[in-house]
This record gives sequence, C-alpha cells and structure tokens, in this order.
Amino acid sequence: MTRQGVLLINLGSPDSPSVRDVRRYLREFLMDGRVLDAPYPVRFFVVNCCILPRRPRESAEAYHKIWGPNGSPLVDTSRKLRTLLQERVSMPVELAMRYQNPSADAAIRNLRAQGVDELLLIPLFPHYAMSSYETAVERVRDAVRRFAPRMEMTVVPPYYDAPEYIEALAASAGAYLDQGYDHLLFSFHGLPERHLRKSDPTGCHCLRAQNCCAAPSPAHRTCYRAQCLKTVAAFTQRTGVTKYSVAFQSRLGKEPWLQPYADQEIVRLARSGVKRLLVICPAFVADCLETIEEIGMRGRELFWEAGGEEFALIPCLNDHPVWLDALQRMVDRFVDSAASQRALLARS
Repeated sequence: MTRQGVLLINLGSPDSPSVRDVRRYLREFLMDGRVLDAPYPVRFFVVNCCILPRRPRESAEAYHKIWGPNGSPLVDTSRKLRTLLQERVSMPVELAMRYQNPSADAAIRNLRAQGVDELLLIPLFPHYAMSSYETAVERVRDAVRRFAPRMEMTVVPPYYDAPEYIEALAASAGAYLDQGYDHLLFSFHGLPERHLRKSDPTGCHCLRAQNCCAAPSPAHRTCYRAQCLKTVAAFTQRTGVTKYSVAFQSRLGKEPWLQPYADQEIVRLARSGVKRLLVICPAFVADCLETIEEIGMRGRELFWEAGGEEFALIPCLNDHPVWLDALQRMVDRFVDSAASQRALLARS
C-alpha cells in the first residue's frame, strides 16, 4: 500500500537577523554552484574574500527592518501556507527551504517516518531558473537519495502561465487595481544574462536576437525571461491592465543582468510623470526581503525622491485562499495521475 505526501520548498532565510546568521546564510547561498556558477576556487575567493567581509552587516540591517515576531516573513508565511494546505488534503505536507531551516533533509526524514513513498514536490518558484527552481529540486533529489532511496518523486513543472496561478495573482491584485493607478510595474527577480545562455538547450536562441522571447523555441522551457514575459501576458489579458512595464531587481556584481533594472525603472517612471505607481512581484510567492525591503521600502523612497506621489506594493500570494486553491489542484492532479497509473498497471 503506497502513501503519498507533499513537500513545499522555497528559497530560505537566515535563522535570525544577526550578522552571524546572515553570514552563514549568505555563505551557503552564494557557494551554491547554481547561484554563483564560477569554478569552485573562484567562487570560494569571491564569496569569502570579496562578499562576506562586508555584505552580511549590510544585509543584517535590512533583515532587521522586516523581521517579525515569528521571525523571517518568508519562512513564517511558508509555514502558514503548509498548515493551511495540510487542512485541505489528507496526505502529509512538509515544508523545506533550499538554504538553512527548515531543511530538506529534515523534511524528507519526516515524510519517510510517516510512511510516504510517493512524493509530490511543489517548488514555490513559478518560473524556471537554475539559481532557484533547479537548485531547489536538485537539493530535494539529493535528500531523497540519502534518506529515502525508495521514495518516488514527482516534481510540479514551472507554472508561470498556468491558469490557477494567474487566477491567484489576479485575485491577490484585484483590490489594488480597483483603487486606481497610473502605471503597474512587474518587478521580477533578476538573473545574470549568462544564466539564460547557460540554460538554453539549443545554445543559439536566448539573448541572441532582440525579440528572442517572442519567437517559439524549445529554449523557452528553461528560459526565465521568456517565462516571466508569459506571466505578464497572461496576467494583463486576465485583468485588462494596459499601463504597465517589466523590470528585474536584486542584481549583484558588475556583469550584465536582465534589464531594465527595477530601481532605474522606478526612477524613470516617476520622472516621466507617473504619480501613482503600483508594483507587483510575481516571481515571489511569499513576501520576503526582496519585496518588503528592496521594493516596498527602498523602491518607494526612490519613487518619491524622483517626483512620484503614491506608491503601492501589491502583496505576494502568501496564504491567499485562491493560491491555496491552486496548490490543492496541483495535489489533486498528482493523486488522480497516480491512481490512473496504478489502474493501468493493474490491467496490464
């Protein structure tokens, strides 16, 4: 008799906003070869000699601004999401973070202890990127190999334009859109341009032409930028939004990242006469440092300083009931698919 289970995985957060814990988190995050994809000796030097001496203190100050009574907003919201999904489904639901805690190792051990041998992994990343979706999936695969080698795992593919995800985005943004605005900015997490080229299975499509994301290609299955633009197209079609632009935030280092950069786009919009700006961050399903502090605080200041007047950040999906509906449908499809496969095997 098989038993099914669900694992939600998000990026992670320091255990506290102390410089020590932030340093530990940044070291694990930046030493991931899918995040900083340089050869190990180069990565080790850059992280330990160039970034960690100064960046943890700066990041700790930012984390202090958003830290809540239950800790990191990202982890706290993800825990609430797990609890609410558990109330809707009969199988065990666990939560893991790619970096720090709760760990993937602990989640897999917990699921194994509950007798789970068929696992549905739901990455809380709507879009594919080697530095988010891929590294999270591979981290769980590693934990399964080590702690539950007989456990079968099904992974939910990127759902950047899935109707239930778009519906959840529209529902979460509805009240803000109804209040009126001059412009809607879609701010996605940034990536080095190199990552797109590296993830292109054709080796000749991504960023090779000005409109590469508009031309059909197998590369789009792993192209973060193309998937982000498809999210925008589906959202604007669903909501009727016509006054919008797209930007990418959170760049690190001096190499080219996806453009336009969100901080520069915010200033440009204010200087062009936009007085009421709405911002939505569809690449994040839970509010975190990048949404609350980088956009909600620093982005707001940039907008005001450049002449803007009203700035509103649309919250992430967090534990919105329509987002929970979407997750429940992912689980239901997993259950139905597994039942169909068993029925086929029984007849063969």
